[in-house]
Parts: sequence; structure tokens; C-alpha cells
Amino acid sequence: MSHTIKHKSKLVGRVRRIKGQLEAVERALEQEIGCADVLMLVASVKGAISGLTTELLEDHIRHHVVDPAYEQDPEKAKGAADLIDVVRTYLK
Repeated sequence: MSHTIKHKSKLVGRVRRIKGQLEAVERALEQEIGCADVLMLVASVKGAISGLTTELLEDHIRHHVVDPAYEQDPEKAKGAADLIDVVRTYLK
């Protein structure tokens, strides 16, 4: 079973929240609210997309590359854990 299928409802929920945030951006533009407010809404969308991307990448690493929690080779486990940390930091 794919990890995206296993966590399907959680991921779909995140996507729906992002969709709602994008709709808020659209409404703000249609209502011609101030650019600072629109930029704040866009920043929220960007953060939500980054969070979703981080979660998907981390799950991909754990399920298809190496799960540091179960890897017997300490060097591979550390490498996978480091990669996950870099992904989290990069996409903040």
C-alpha cells in the first residue's frame, strides 16, 4: 500500500484547506483589497504548499528510500535523517 493512499484522508484534507486559502486570495483580488493583505494571503498559501510538500517528501524518503528508524546501517540511517532535516529546513 502506498503511503499516499494510507494517509489519503489527511492529505486530501490539507489540499482542501489549501484550496480554501486560494479561494480567499481570489476573493481578495476580486474585492480589490490592499496589496499587503493579498500578499499575506499568498504567503499563507505558500506556507501550506511547502508544508504539504515537506510531508510528502519525508514520507517518500521513509517509505521508498530509507527509514532511519528501521535502517540497520547507522551511516544510511544518519544520511536519511539528515536528508529529512534538510528537506524540512529548505521548505520552511
